[in-house]
Amino acid sequence: MVEVLKYIKGYLRIKVWGFSPERFMNLCSNKGILLWDIVREGDVYYMNINLRGFWALKPIVKKTGTRAAILERYGLPFFVPKLLKRKMFVGGLVLAVAFWLVSSSFIWNIQIDGNYQITDDVFQSFLKENQVTVGMRKDNLDIEELEKQIRREFPQITWASAKLMGTRLQIDIKENDAPISIEEKLPSDGRDLVAEFDGRVVSMIVRSGVPKVSIGDQVEKGTVLVEGRVPIYNEDTTVREYRYVDADGDILLEHVTNFTATLPYDHIEKVYTGREETRSYLKAGGNSWTIPGDRPFLVYDSVIKETRPLLFEKLSIPLYWGTVTHREYQNVEYVYTQEEVKVLLNQKLMVFLTSLEEKGVQIIEKNVKIENDGSSWVLRGDFLVWEPVSAGQDTLRPDLEEGQGQDPGQQN
Repeated sequence: MVEVLKYIKGYLRIKVWGFSPERFMNLCSNKGILLWDIVREGDVYYMNINLRGFWALKPIVKKTGTRAAILERYGLPFFVPKLLKRKMFVGGLVLAVAFWLVSSSFIWNIQIDGNYQITDDVFQSFLKENQVTVGMRKDNLDIEELEKQIRREFPQITWASAKLMGTRLQIDIKENDAPISIEEKLPSDGRDLVAEFDGRVVSMIVRSGVPKVSIGDQVEKGTVLVEGRVPIYNEDTTVREYRYVDADGDILLEHVTNFTATLPYDHIEKVYTGREETRSYLKAGGNSWTIPGDRPFLVYDSVIKETRPLLFEKLSIPLYWGTVTHREYQNVEYVYTQEEVKVLLNQKLMVFLTSLEEKGVQIIEKNVKIENDGSSWVLRGDFLVWEPVSAGQDTLRPDLEEGQGQDPGQQN
């Protein structure tokens, strides 16, 4: 605290030399003149003294036969006049403070947390309809009324809280937990499992439904493998009724699948020339302004570097500036080497094989080759696979004849 008071009042760093510097310091002490940070170098003494004490030194210097010279000046009495001479700096400082004071009375950012069922776009539209927008004055915002409007507009919100944090409006909401709906299982109309492709049945485990094929059978696309219509028999083996279920089972069909991938002989690559042009821009909210100029190059890429001043970030003011660097390049034609052809085509093949594995397909045999068809490279693959059946269709419901309860051989 003492150091702060010294700085406010101002003080000097002086040097004292002459006939009797020691007597000089004793007389200053007797007259209540404060001296501190005294350093001796030979016959010269260096010390600090406040301004009022310095103006009282004249009789002491004359009486002791010493001399005193000012080396440095410290404190507000010396800093403020220097500052006032720098009009541009003072003006900029005043404008910065004024800008900070004015900006702090507006809302520059709205953050919403806790919304899962309600999208941000829907909530932003609601706020806009209620005149709650970025750039509005804090005085125009009624927090309690906004919370009521939120709960009134969105019935699924059970709790809402809005608060101002600096220039940011923080809205926290809690939505009603969606109840876990347990669907009541209704009686099934019946679903059949059918073949999605031609193939041979190699494995078959039926959990519900009536099998219509056996292991080793050759089937065509669309063939019913497991029927969802289950007959209920009387004691005399006549059909009393049918019960319809969703056919379920693990069935593998063996078939051949094909894969083809092509790659052109040549391709275009970007080769940068090293020529660049940089332009600055300013962005405020959704608007941006760039230094105008002609098209820099015939073909080019653009690299954007954007920065935001720390002050604006703390105040949540959406003001940015940055640079756009345009880099010229040329399109150069290159021919693939055989090694590059193998690598690129094999990458496409691996994507295909991965998709088969994700569907639970087992690869039994494969035959892959790369050929040159005169205009491009072609990878062709034939794969013998075991693929699970998952397709279904509605079970047919033929009308039962009046004699359904009789033995089919006895019906007319």
